[in-house]
Amino acid sequence: MGAFFGAVSHRDVALDVFFGVDYHSHLGTRRAGMVTCREGGGFNRQIHSIENTPFRTKFEHDLPGLTGTCGMGCISDNDPQPLLVRSHLGVYAISTVGAVVNQDALVERFENAGHQFGAMGSGAVNVNELVAALINSQASIVEGIRYAQDQIEGSLTLLIMTEDGTLIAARDKMGRLPVLIGKDDDGYCVTFESFAYGKLGYADEYELGSAEIVRITADGYETLSPARDEMRICAFLWVYYGYPNSNYEGVNVEVMRYRNGAIMARDEREQGLLPEVDYVAGMPDSGLPHGIGYATESGVPLARPFVKYTPTWPRSFMPANQEVRNRVAKMKQIPVPELIRDKRLLLVDDSIVRGTQMRETIDFLRDTGAAEVHMRSACPPIMYGCKFLSFSRSRSEYELIARRKVRELEGDEGEKHLDEYSDGRTERGRCLLRSICEEMGFDSLEFQSLDGMLEAIGIDRKKVCTYCWNGRD
Repeated sequence: MGAFFGAVSHRDVALDVFFGVDYHSHLGTRRAGMVTCREGGGFNRQIHSIENTPFRTKFEHDLPGLTGTCGMGCISDNDPQPLLVRSHLGVYAISTVGAVVNQDALVERFENAGHQFGAMGSGAVNVNELVAALINSQASIVEGIRYAQDQIEGSLTLLIMTEDGTLIAARDKMGRLPVLIGKDDDGYCVTFESFAYGKLGYADEYELGSAEIVRITADGYETLSPARDEMRICAFLWVYYGYPNSNYEGVNVEVMRYRNGAIMARDEREQGLLPEVDYVAGMPDSGLPHGIGYATESGVPLARPFVKYTPTWPRSFMPANQEVRNRVAKMKQIPVPELIRDKRLLLVDDSIVRGTQMRETIDFLRDTGAAEVHMRSACPPIMYGCKFLSFSRSRSEYELIARRKVRELEGDEGEKHLDEYSDGRTERGRCLLRSICEEMGFDSLEFQSLDGMLEAIGIDRKKVCTYCWNGRD
């Protein structure tokens, strides 16, 4: 996915940007960048690959050359950024987060009009360069941002820094991701995760609405383009992506996950689906709080039958190669045999996407002597690849285990009944659960219902994006 952090102040902000970006490392694994304004004009910028090295170790030696009272940085799963742009609107740095589904069509449109883009090593156009071209086609940066967001299919959240030490932040037109402003005695910062600026001494100041564009200086901020009422913030921020300490739309991530797990256990009790087990365990890391909620509500003891060894590989999908990712996921799971052997376990994970790594986990629990392994997912079956934030990187929706199983069970006819397959109370839904259990080796499987997940989030349901589950924008 990705994220950015910017700060503008009456003091040097290089360390704030450095630590602020580092605190977003859970949102991106491939590239990172930092840029600051030079006194008297111009920019200092550094971009590094972070696929095999943590952000801090790549950028700490660059800090002496990145001093300044205005700066920004980003973590990215995609193109190198921030990008430096020169145009009739001035010189500025830009960083974007989102997904441009119609990128090829937009690039072709510009090229047919005589515009030339630079090419990356892959031959593709940097998304930031494309967004900048859309912005530069208009009479002002604000008009350009609005135009870019209207032209892009997918989502676009961005941060711009101008040579005069000003930040311009824009939240996606449907509010898919959060953008928050923090304040301290000397200035302001803007970012995704509220905990990041809290640790740096900033206090909550303002949360942008959908499509809102804000200008930020050391002395204050102002809305350049107002927010719209309509919103579709990504539910996965609470279920999986978001850091436990953060709040979005006033709802804390960790609290939501406890509540979500409790709702799952409550509903299973009412339906007579609670299995007799010795322990409930949350899959590390984001499954843990869902598991705590489930254990508390069900009255079953919480245990940690295996732990993750993370000093060298903090995230299992960091390597680019799928085979290496699978091997890393297996290597970093360390069992506690005394909590597994002859025990009936119920595992709670944030989601089940492809199931590849889940199968590895079940196999090693069986090999360690588990008597039973029951599985619970903290969200409904994922039926659609994300077209807004690239949550699932599947080349085909049939790489998603739930969607693949539907096709195996009923072929093209199954495509007409995806809502039924997503509901474990229906005949088709129970059939899907049995089929996944057979393939994965679960003794039982239940998914959180869409209603239960939305109840746990607790904001207006019309403001939450549920596309991954029901295919509706």
